[in-house]
Amino acid sequence: MSVTLDGFIAMLDTLPETEQVDAGNWTALKVCGKGYGYIWEKTRTVGLKATLDEQIALVAERPEVFKIQFTAGQFGWIVVHLEGIEPDELLELVTEAWCLTAPKRLVDAHEFGSLYDE
Repeated sequence: MSVTLDGFIAMLDTLPETEQVDAGNWTALKVCGKGYGYIWEKTRTVGLKATLDEQIALVAERPEVFKIQFTAGQFGWIVVHLEGIEPDELLELVTEAWCLTAPKRLVDAHEFGSLYDE
């Protein structure tokens, strides 16, 4: 049960218009100029946007994998330790972070396209 940094970065290819922006000690993940995540290569962790309810549930359920990063408005950001998460779960979390941030037209196009991928 582990995801490599390269494996996580490959997941980003499934999310339209994702940009990776080098910010020195981390890489910011953005869609249409708005942030939805971070990568900290040195610590093998990622930060992801989530709902407040999801943030609380994830941290309570598995504090060895998830940590509270911060809250901002209606969102609760989480830190995810890559060595403690399965790829399917991480893909679901990063996709949700992207959906919380991307414009509706992109989310609709992505979800509509996913219906045909199944």
